[in-house]
Amino acid sequence: MRNNYKTQQKDLIYDVLKNMKTEFTIKDIYNSLNGKVGLTTIYRIVNDLVDKEVISKEIGKDNVTYYQYLSSCDKDNHFYLKCNNCGTLEHIDCDCISELSNHITKEHGFAVDKSHIIINGLCKKCK
Repeated sequence: MRNNYKTQQKDLIYDVLKNMKTEFTIKDIYNSLNGKVGLTTIYRIVNDLVDKEVISKEIGKDNVTYYQYLSSCDKDNHFYLKCNNCGTLEHIDCDCISELSNHITKEHGFAVDKSHIIINGLCKKCK
């Protein structure tokens, strides 16, 4: 019975995460779940998802840890555009990322992880 409960908690957290369109905090998840899942469990599951690169983790200028759900994609040539103002994360499929990745590898000796490239800036709405 205990394993089913943990699975239900994970499912609840996944459902909340998939509906988060902007960056969020652990407290945001907790509040969205109305206390149905404890903070310790949320931290454990979120940290596991960061390790699996399902969500990204970033410490903001205000020294608060923010997370962002990274939608999955089966293509190699994709990246994310993150708005520094509203926090929106937009998934983009574009072949030009391969050219940039190849340049960085060839000219700078750095192997780019093309599955999780995030470019920060301002979205059309905030610009």
